[in-house]
Amino acid sequence: MAQEGSSSSSISKYTYDVFLSFRGEDTRYGFTGNLYSALSQRGIFTFIDDEALPKGQEITPSLRKAIQESRMSIVIFSKNYATSTFCLNELVQILECYTKQNMWILPVFYDVDPSHVRHQKGSYEDAFAQHERGRFKDDIQLLQKWKLALSQAADLSGLHFKIGDEYESELIKKITEEISSKLNRPALHIADYPVGLSARMRQIRKLIGAEFDNKVTMIGIHGMGGIGKSTLARAMYNLMAHQFEASYFLANVREKSVQDGLVHIQQNMLSELVSERNIKLGDVYQGIPILQQRLCRKKVLLVLDDINKKEQLQATAGGLDWFGLGSIIIITTRDKHLLDIHGIEKQYEVNEFNDVEALELFRWNAFKNQKVDSDYEEIIKRAIHYADGLPLALETIGSNCFGKTLDEWKSALEAYEGITDRNVQEILRISYDSLDANEKEIFLDIACFFKGCTLRYVTYMLEARGFHPKYGIRVLEEKSLIKICRCHEHVIMHDLIQSMGREIVKQQSNLPKKRNRLWFYEDIVRVLEKNTENDEIEAIMLDVPQDQEVQWNQKVFGKLKNLQMILIKKNNGFLRSFKDLPNNLRVLEWCRYPAATLPSNFHLKNLVVLNLSYSKFGWEKPFEACTINYK
Repeated sequence: MAQEGSSSSSISKYTYDVFLSFRGEDTRYGFTGNLYSALSQRGIFTFIDDEALPKGQEITPSLRKAIQESRMSIVIFSKNYATSTFCLNELVQILECYTKQNMWILPVFYDVDPSHVRHQKGSYEDAFAQHERGRFKDDIQLLQKWKLALSQAADLSGLHFKIGDEYESELIKKITEEISSKLNRPALHIADYPVGLSARMRQIRKLIGAEFDNKVTMIGIHGMGGIGKSTLARAMYNLMAHQFEASYFLANVREKSVQDGLVHIQQNMLSELVSERNIKLGDVYQGIPILQQRLCRKKVLLVLDDINKKEQLQATAGGLDWFGLGSIIIITTRDKHLLDIHGIEKQYEVNEFNDVEALELFRWNAFKNQKVDSDYEEIIKRAIHYADGLPLALETIGSNCFGKTLDEWKSALEAYEGITDRNVQEILRISYDSLDANEKEIFLDIACFFKGCTLRYVTYMLEARGFHPKYGIRVLEEKSLIKICRCHEHVIMHDLIQSMGREIVKQQSNLPKKRNRLWFYEDIVRVLEKNTENDEIEAIMLDVPQDQEVQWNQKVFGKLKNLQMILIKKNNGFLRSFKDLPNNLRVLEWCRYPAATLPSNFHLKNLVVLNLSYSKFGWEKPFEACTINYK
């Protein structure tokens, strides 16, 4: 991949547009020379060995470098091509670039039968007989490598020219127009600072595989919002687009399907992929068979970016049989389940940046990679810790802090740690907004109370709350809102997603007593000290700081009429027990509960989970309806 890890907005940077591979004595002063001239006149920068190599320079390393730095290659197979070991080694190198960096190759069979090249017949058979009798007779491995290279190149889509059947000028015109068309396809902007793409692109290429020409490949890229799915898809598109008969990057499908409709999207696909500019479709169901009919014999690269509903996939890429052999369809989504139900087996999850990548991206945005004053080192660490490997947050914080003083940096970080940046929050909230009511409640409970707990514990607690967690947790995981650590079965949530969830609860009201969930110590203390009736609060998690003492009326909990869950994490400073509890209470957890009994007027019929471990509490009589659960 040419300059794949550079810090520019485009990954595919090449020295040459085209590399010409040919047998000099066959075509240099005829067909190849005329082709080179025609390409040059069109402004296509073409490498031809006797034009680009300075005298006295070693040809092998220079040639290898020229091939690697060329966007595409034209291989002119003539009658004596295989007699040249130089040409054969050159072809091997070209095919390596085809495999490793997706170089586009155009084979031209100049007065030679393609099957002779593919199976080494005719003059190609004679050439190999000569090699086998000569100095390569003992190098069977090299001979096999050359034969394999010829077979692979001949299997690619190319042009066949037979002297006397058409004019050379017509063939040259076809070639220049095809090359020009591919070069004129504009590259997409990837990112201002494309950090961390190289390794991820290699993994995508590994998923695609080297031999994709004889099949249709669908790949799903999934992950949380702001993680870089679209950036990765754009990079792959730029790298591969020139290999296909047609290509189309359909961005922001989620938004466009709402704003313009799926019919408009289908019409755009026909326009971009088969140049059908004036077609008007009546509805989606009319568009489906037309897309299938027009694309089924065409090798295309199609990227469907930000899919969020199965109907979008059904309308744009309903099945593998919609596309011609060699086609690749890349789908990005936050919802892994959409990939599963569409039968997409090849999937890649985009994960957070590691510390090295995070630091590099942040420095580019915050300092434009200039030398950083050592006074900023600690605040940089703090910013990176806050972003927790999320590229969107690293870019946002870095850009906002660019050119600011150290005091301004500290002030900005304090603001971010209090309330997540609005732009970051809006991106992350898209996944939350797609949930149904049950899933939203489960998400908010995890964000407010259960991040980092065991899956079993979280499931018990959510069931006790009256939710349906076995399905809901799976949905949250598929939508990249949580992860389940499979080794220890813990529920993991990104810090910024947790902040987004808690902010949703805070936005219910400026007054803590008007919110349905409370976890912040000062908010809870404010409610308890007021000692007033309340029917808004449903769940409380109190974690008393060291050396703090809570002044509260022991009957206050009984006034919280809709309270369903009480979690008290520490009893430091919270040493008095309840004198009243609401009868709606379903979960009570208080490690080292300071009393031997519960309030006598508390009805236990709704209580599902009771955890008063390490306390003096004891039942006066058995209570079978209660589940005593430990973490």
